[in-house]
Amino acid sequence: MKLRIAFATDDGKTLISRHFGDAELYDIYEFNNGQFSFIKRILNTVDEEREVHANPRKARGISSLLLVEKVNVAVSKIFGPNIKRIRKKFVCIIIKKGTIESAIHRITDNMDAIEDEWKKGENRTHLMF
Repeated sequence: MKLRIAFATDDGKTLISRHFGDAELYDIYEFNNGQFSFIKRILNTVDEEREVHANPRKARGISSLLLVEKVNVAVSKIFGPNIKRIRKKFVCIIIKKGTIESAIHRITDNMDAIEDEWKKGENRTHLMF
């Protein structure tokens, strides 16, 4: 199965220690036939309204930004309350520590579980590795 995966980052090396939607950048990789390939880096252009926590407009904006890139999986150290909205469109993976490179290894080792979760559609839950 081919999947596109967005890693929440500010520097292209590490996952951010904030909510997924607060990343400055998203590094997009494609997993296909057991191999990861870097596709592109996109800037998070979604305006956030700090005074509104779990803003549904922000969830829609982040989802739209990633769907244009055909992303299936969202990866971060932390997701906020909007995870309940975005997991309807993406498999959300929480990886508590490490670099994007180490996250890629964990994802590769757990690809069967990720594919199973993707197939659940809007009934997905998040995964932790």
